[in-house]
Amino acid sequence: MNKGDLIDVVAEKSGISKAQAGDAVAAVFGAIEGSLKKGDKAAFIGFGTFSTSQRAARDGRNPATGATIKIPAKTMIKFKAGKALSEAVN
Repeated sequence: MNKGDLIDVVAEKSGISKAQAGDAVAAVFGAIEGSLKKGDKAAFIGFGTFSTSQRAARDGRNPATGATIKIPAKTMIKFKAGKALSEAVN
């Protein structure tokens, strides 16, 4: 499923136009993104939790040349599936 497929399903299930469904999906994604940017979690009971963690800067190697390179620090996004979602898939 991609974003277009999700918009189609939301429009069909809720009885709204595809444009309105697109706006709703964009609003949900924007709200989750905004929460993660602030460092907060986005938790949806039964579905899962989006959170962030910090990865420290480290040294790495270029596999082609063997040269040492600096890999900068980065904020990672994590998703942990909720119990209901895990049970539904399994």
